[in-house]
Amino acid sequence: MNGAHDLGGMQGLGPINPEPETAEPVFHADWERKVFSLTLATALLGRWNIDMGRYSRERQHPVTYLSNTYYENWLAGTETLLKESGLVTAEELAAGKPLTPPTAPDTIRVPGPEQALNAVKAGGPADLDVPVEPRFAVGDAVRVRNFHPQGHTRAPRYTRGRVGVVQRLHGVHIYPDTHTPEVTEGHPLYSVRFEGDELWGPDGDARSAVYADLWEPYLEPA
Repeated sequence: MNGAHDLGGMQGLGPINPEPETAEPVFHADWERKVFSLTLATALLGRWNIDMGRYSRERQHPVTYLSNTYYENWLAGTETLLKESGLVTAEELAAGKPLTPPTAPDTIRVPGPEQALNAVKAGGPADLDVPVEPRFAVGDAVRVRNFHPQGHTRAPRYTRGRVGVVQRLHGVHIYPDTHTPEVTEGHPLYSVRFEGDELWGPDGDARSAVYADLWEPYLEPA
């Protein structure tokens, strides 16, 4: 979808002034640590995956999304998924406690502390060992399709309709646009180089370039 989360190429938001990594703490406040833990723990229940989690944050109103801090957006997305999955109600979130006797349906996998820690350490690899023949090769000129889906996508808005050159094939990876706990679709993933003036026109820097990782369904021959 086209939302406030897709900031690449958007003007008027001011300069980026990142803190040096040597000075920036992992969490700026204790509540951020708790939101991070809550997001990971609820994801282990198996009702959604990382792509659904991203989409839950993207669906906020643009003013809300841009007004929130990073972990405030994480919390908003987690609350959305908890409500949509039926694990909690809006009234329970507002009250901060269960309003009906707790139940534990057989479909919910509740991880213990050790299981949760092992899951975090293992990570969530997205590459797939499946026999899919890539349509494009290194050196091919490709155009990003000019499409505007209603759901989640990892195709940056500013690359759509632009021409780049394939630099690398990463193999077959889970396709985020259709990824749910029930659906795992694999497509080739490419690193594509876009020249600055191709992306930004005559006001772009022809000496600069942007590399974007793009799934095959996003691309067409140029």
